[in-house]
Amino acid sequence: MWLYFFVVYFCGIWAFSSSRKHLLITLLSLEFVVLVLYFSVYFYLCSFNYSLFFVVYFLVFSVCEGSLGLSILVSMIRSHGNDYFQSYSVLQC
Repeated sequence: MWLYFFVVYFCGIWAFSSSRKHLLITLLSLEFVVLVLYFSVYFYLCSFNYSLFFVVYFLVFSVCEGSLGLSILVSMIRSHGNDYFQSYSVLQC
């Protein structure tokens, strides 16, 4: 079971590091990695009969991270018209 989480986690990391064209694909692969971490922590805590409060906190912070990423995506699409990384410049205000 842990080998499955390990392989899926590194597939998500590979997708995150290899997708450099669109911001949406990068955010989706980052959410995939967070989801795999959530399930692995959940199964780890359930296997040792620990309290699941940490899982709830982790889920709250991952939802906040997802909503911030989505708001940045909407803001960049409104200002630039697309979600390509090539169209963003640090020098623009």
